[in-house]
Amino acid sequence: MVIDKVGYEHLIQFLTEQLDLFTTQGPADASGKSIGALLEEHIAEQIITLCTQHQELEMNHRALIIREIDGIMYDFQEILASVLDNTATPQQVELINEIALLIKNLFDNAIAELFD
Repeated sequence: MVIDKVGYEHLIQFLTEQLDLFTTQGPADASGKSIGALLEEHIAEQIITLCTQHQELEMNHRALIIREIDGIMYDFQEILASVLDNTATPQQVELINEIALLIKNLFDNAIAELFD
């Protein structure tokens, strides 16, 4: 659905280009949560929003989305393995939110293509 698309490759490239931001330490975000926990939360929130907005999705589509999200999380955990347990800074939280929105956008586009 999205993992095999060019947009996903660009997202992975974008994430790898931002690794410096994840390796720099700074003041902790007010939430006090780890990078890994925030990544999971923000992506989950966007996928819940996605499924709510696209009521036309059948169960098999939703299952495919969940499988792809598992794959995306695996890729992200591989890339960010050394920093997942670090407490996030406000800048990292902002980037995580941006990445989650980009993931939702990839799925929005895939769903639009699916029903065209």
